[in-house]
Amino acid sequence: MQPQKLDHSDFGPFFDADSELLILGSFPSVKSREAKFFYGHPQNRFWRVIAAVFDVPAPQTLEEKKAFLSAHHIALYDVIEACTIVGSSDSSIRDVRAADIRPILAGSRVSRVFCNGGTAYALYEKHIYPVSGAAAVKLPSTSPANAAWSLDRLTSAWREAIL
Repeated sequence: MQPQKLDHSDFGPFFDADSELLILGSFPSVKSREAKFFYGHPQNRFWRVIAAVFDVPAPQTLEEKKAFLSAHHIALYDVIEACTIVGSSDSSIRDVRAADIRPILAGSRVSRVFCNGGTAYALYEKHIYPVSGAAAVKLPSTSPANAAWSLDRLTSAWREAIL
């Protein structure tokens, strides 16, 4: 697979004026880019984890996912606006152009920022924190590549951080 220069133009951040927490991934996977929404790969555990945190069934459709996020005052975006990447591999990310989260912060009630995984957190600390001034909490990645973390262990860690 060849590296591709990609950007986040297929879909932007998801938030509204009532969003209270912001969860940032690194960059959309191939499946998420195809679905034009966050965490579109069926093996990514994000939707199962976040639904379990709030003790509700995991949303399945795009409409259900958006309704879930709105109901729980969650904003979603990624740390990277554009980059060169091979497939969905975080380790291949190069030529990063960081996202500007200031419009999300200004247009919502977001007071807490979380990063889904180490890559998102490291890039946040390097590129976004110096501009936004909003501290972030690193959460364990819901990616299937993070096989060392079971669904129960992920849910417990996310619940402790978010609630």
